[in-house]
Amino acid sequence: MSAVARPSLQNGGTYHNQYQGWLVKSFMNQMSSEHSVQALSWRKLYLSRAKLKASSRTSALLSGFAMVAMVEVQLEDVPQGLLIAFSVCTTLLVSVHLLALMISTCILPNIEAISNVHNLTAVHESPHERMQWYIDMAWGFSTALGIILFLVEITILCWVKFYSYSFKAAIASTAIVIPVSVMFLVFAMHFYRRLIAHKYERSSRGLEELETIATELSNNSTVRDV
Repeated sequence: MSAVARPSLQNGGTYHNQYQGWLVKSFMNQMSSEHSVQALSWRKLYLSRAKLKASSRTSALLSGFAMVAMVEVQLEDVPQGLLIAFSVCTTLLVSVHLLALMISTCILPNIEAISNVHNLTAVHESPHERMQWYIDMAWGFSTALGIILFLVEITILCWVKFYSYSFKAAIASTAIVIPVSVMFLVFAMHFYRRLIAHKYERSSRGLEELETIATELSNNSTVRDV
């Protein structure tokens, strides 16, 4: 009887060891997937914080320049249409950058408070995912639309400043700003396409990792049932 019971105990011990190994491996896979999700959330938080900081600095700088230019420029013997274009462009420029600055000022302190907490689960308390649309809007207003308006503002300001003194100087400044604006638009489109491609590659890689983890969990569950 002892000879028969010994293999049974050995088989039971082998199954127990396999079950413990499966539990440990499943726990490690679960912790790895949770850690990957939290790492992705922290990455989004830091990226949102960087966007808000960059947009706030850019908006404060460019809107301040536009206000100073509007106050300091000498408006003598300037056509009425040019004055209207200058006032409209300056108002749009300041309004767009102040809107981006307001969004950054309202959201950034909440993200900064969470980013300084040394706790992995604290990232879920940050509003960066729920307010991602506002963050992207502030980023777009400050870097894309705001810079385009700033280039237009420089062109109109050159016309206002040099119209009474040198018509050729105003034409020369316009001839310089136009290719710079085209280069800016080309770079913005190229950067956006590369960024979308990078996000697509990272998403595909993340889906492949999730499929691998799901396959391993399914195989381990099948081994346990057997």
